[in-house]
Order: sequence, then C-alpha cells, then structure tokens
Amino acid sequence: MLRGMFPPIEPHAAGHLPLGDGFFLYWEACGNPAGRPALVLHGGPGSGRSERARRWFDPARFNVILFDQRGAGRSTGPDDLSANTTPHLIGDIEALRRHLGVEDWLLLGGSWGATLALAYAQQHPGRVTGLVLHAVATTTRREIDWITRGVGRLFPREWARFAAGVPEAERGGCLATAYNRLLLHPDPAIHHQAARDWCDWEAAILDIGPGSAAQSRFDDADFRLRFARLVTHYWRHAAWLQEDQLLDGMATLAGIPGQLVHGRLDLGSPLVTAWQIHRAWPGSRLTVVEPAGHDSRDPGMAEAIAAAIAALAG
Repeated sequence: MLRGMFPPIEPHAAGHLPLGDGFFLYWEACGNPAGRPALVLHGGPGSGRSERARRWFDPARFNVILFDQRGAGRSTGPDDLSANTTPHLIGDIEALRRHLGVEDWLLLGGSWGATLALAYAQQHPGRVTGLVLHAVATTTRREIDWITRGVGRLFPREWARFAAGVPEAERGGCLATAYNRLLLHPDPAIHHQAARDWCDWEAAILDIGPGSAAQSRFDDADFRLRFARLVTHYWRHAAWLQEDQLLDGMATLAGIPGQLVHGRLDLGSPLVTAWQIHRAWPGSRLTVVEPAGHDSRDPGMAEAIAAAIAALAG
C-alpha cells in the first residue's frame, strides 16, 4: 500500500443520474455518509474514475463522491460529442451536487481533472471549500502544443511515429485536430489505428517517473477509442476556454484554500503551469515532488497528495 493511502473501500451508495438528452451520469459515494463531502474529478478527459482514488481520503472523515464524466466509464449517453464540452461537465457537477443534497465540497483533480476543478470552482466559488490539484494542467493551446509537439524533442523516435499517424499535409497543424478527424472516421481500420497511435504516444511521454507502470488500460481497444476521441475532442477546442482564462481568473478563488502537488519531471504537464497558478493564488501551497513525473502512482506523488488532503482536512 502506498504511504498515506487508506485500505480499499466499497461505495455505500451509487446510481445513474439522468442529465437529459439521453445522458446518464454514473456516481458513487464512499466513506462516511455524514462526513465532509469531497468530489473527485478524473483525468483524461475520458479516463474514468478509479478505485484507487477512493483511498486518498480518510473514510471516517470524508464522504467521497466519484463520478464518470460524459463518455467515460459507466456513464452512458449518445455518441454525439457536440453535447460533451467543459460547460456541459460543469453543469453535470452542479446537477450531481443538487441530487446528493451537498451544500459545498472539497475538490480533488489531477491533470485534466485539475482543469475541470479550476473551471468549476471559478464559476461556483461558493460551492467549493478547498482544492487539491496534482499534475496541474489548464488545457491552454500552449500546453496542448507542448504535449503533442514540443515534448517530441525529448522523444524524437516516438514523436516521429506519432506524427506519421496523420497525413503529411496535416503534420504541421494541430495534431489533436488531425487525430480527431481520423478517430471519427467510419472505417474501423482507420479509427482503431489512430487510437492505437494516439495512446502509444501518451504512454511514452507520461509513464516515465519512478514507480510508473505501463498503461494497461490501453490494451483494451474499445477504451483506447473512447479515450482518444474524447481527449482530441477537448484538446482541439482547448477545452472551450479562452487562453489563460483559468490563470487570469485565480482572483475568484481568493480565500479558498488550495494545495498543488506536481512532479519535477512531469513532461506532459511541465511544472511552470502549477507555478503560475500558485503565484496567482494567494494562500495556496505548491509541493514539488522530486523526481516524480505525471503519474500519481509514483510513491512520492501518492504520499504528497495524501498529505495535501490531510492538510485541508484540518
């Protein structure tokens, strides 16, 4: 068991919340039903909730709520991605909060989950008692260009294979857009190969830190396709956020406690983003984990995330 994490736990409640237009959001609650509410926002987009995330919280003190975002995990709905955007997800979080009768909650989000947590908190600051963010990302076009192109300087062979997955004429443009077109192609041979190429690239650049493991979830062809379609859909639109919108909006969170945890060697989400958010957020705390990368399974990251939650638990 990673240091700071609690033993495995099963939900005390779960369900599918109807959202309208044929969407149903899967949610579950773990720990103490009378405890402090905490909401876990998974990464990806499209990764889905994980059983491991239940274990960050003291089950005697927290009522931990997890859910699968649209298109992920056990949530169901139409394949139409036009109804799957950041504003839709923020609305889903509010629908879930009202459904569960929660007044306000602590947010935990990593990677894409950090973007979503900041976007939700800036829109509904009165509903947030604190934030714990790890592998901090804000999904700017600058960050997307880095993760799809810039970091290729450190992985030239892997990036060459990744770029070769799209037609030569499209390699100089937004690779997320090019891949999204292929992933939505009606020919299974084309969209499944694009999903394989996309996920191979993600695994190559993110699974590098001590304690990291191969992304076994990418062995599932159906998961690869759903995941890659969602990631490229969100990235090609820069999450429907103005460039630096979240950084510029940090004053909205003044007075809300925040803990940022970031690996020094996170090549997918370079430390500069977490540093900028920290500098713009008075009272926040930034913990840099040496020599961790992006993966929260890294023992140092796991311990730091658990300590950050404990700090906000008082």
